[in-house]
Amino acid sequence: MSKDVRDLSRRRMLLGGVAVGSAALLAACTSNEQTPTNTQTKGPEGGANPNSAAGKAITIGFSAPAADHGWIAAITNNAKAQAATFSDVTFKTVEAGADAAAQRAALSTLISQKPDIIVLLPHDGKELNAFGLDSMKAGIPVVNLDRAFPDAAAYRLQIKGDNYGMGVAAANYIIAQMKAKGVAKPIISEIAGLDFLELTQERSKGFKDTLTAAGFTIANRRAADFTADGGQKEAAQLFQALPKMDALWNHDDDQGIGVLAAADQANRKEYLLVGGAGSAQAIKDIKADNTILKATVTYSPSMASSAISLARLIAQGKGMADLVELQVPKEIILASETITKENAANYEPLGF
Repeated sequence: MSKDVRDLSRRRMLLGGVAVGSAALLAACTSNEQTPTNTQTKGPEGGANPNSAAGKAITIGFSAPAADHGWIAAITNNAKAQAATFSDVTFKTVEAGADAAAQRAALSTLISQKPDIIVLLPHDGKELNAFGLDSMKAGIPVVNLDRAFPDAAAYRLQIKGDNYGMGVAAANYIIAQMKAKGVAKPIISEIAGLDFLELTQERSKGFKDTLTAAGFTIANRRAADFTADGGQKEAAQLFQALPKMDALWNHDDDQGIGVLAAADQANRKEYLLVGGAGSAQAIKDIKADNTILKATVTYSPSMASSAISLARLIAQGKGMADLVELQVPKEIILASETITKENAANYEPLGF
C-alpha cells in the first residue's frame, strides 16, 4: 500500500471518529491530525448593547445531521458552544437520523415539547419544508441553516453562506491566475458536491456564469458526495479524461482530501487547485504553499454560532442592537471570501 493510500485511510478513520468524538473538539476538515481548534463563538458584550444582559429564559431546540463531515461537525460544535455563552438559554439537541424522514420525525417530537424556537440544518431543505410550516403554525419559530426551505413561510430566519458567491469567487481567482500566466484558453475543470442539493447547483452556476463572462469554459465537470472517497474517485476519473489541466475547482475541502490523494497517485501537479469552505488544514496548506492547493473560498460554519445568537433574540422578542429595525431580519447570507497564501494567516483562527 502506498504512503498516500495509507494516509488517506488514516484520515478516513479519523473523519469517522468525529461522529462519536467529543463535541468539545472541532473536526480538522482536511487533515484530522486532531489538534483542538477554537469554536467560533461570540460572547455577550458589555456597554450600551441592550442584548448583553440576561433576559427571559428560553429553550432552543437544535438538529443537524450526524457529524461525519468536518464542516457539519463544526456546525454542531459551534451551536453548542454559542448557546453555552448565554445564561438564559437551555440548549436541547435532537438526533437528525439517517435521512430527512428520520429528522422530521425527531423534530415533530421536539415540537410537542414546545421549545421557544428551533434551529436546524436539514438533511434536505425541500424535504423538511413541511416541518418548517408545521412548526411555524404551532407558534414555534424556525431558524433554517444552510439548506434552504423553498417556502418562505416555513422559517422565521434563514442564514446561509453565499453558494453562488463561492462559485464566483473561485472563478475570479482562476481567471486572475490564468491571465497573469498568459493562458488564453485554459483547461478548467470542476468537482462539485451532491448534485441534488440546491446549494451545489448554485455554486456551479456562479462558477460557470463567471467563467463564461470572461470567455472561459469548463472542460469537464463531475459531482462527488462531499467525502474523501468521493473526491478521490471522481478526481481519478477526471485525470483519465483530461491528460492536461490548468485549473480545478473542488467545492469542498473534506472532499479535497481525496482529490489531493488522487493527484499524488497520478502525479498530476501541472494545474492549480481551488478548494471550498475553509478547513484548518486547507488554510495551513495554502499558507505553506507546498501543494497544488493555492486558494479556498469560504463557507464558514460560524453561521451556526450566529444562528443561535439570533434565535435567542427572536425568542426573547428583541432586535439586533446595531439595526434601526425592531426585529431580526428574515434572511442573512454570509459573503464568500477568498483565502490565498497572502492572507491565510488572518483566516487561521476561523479554520475548522
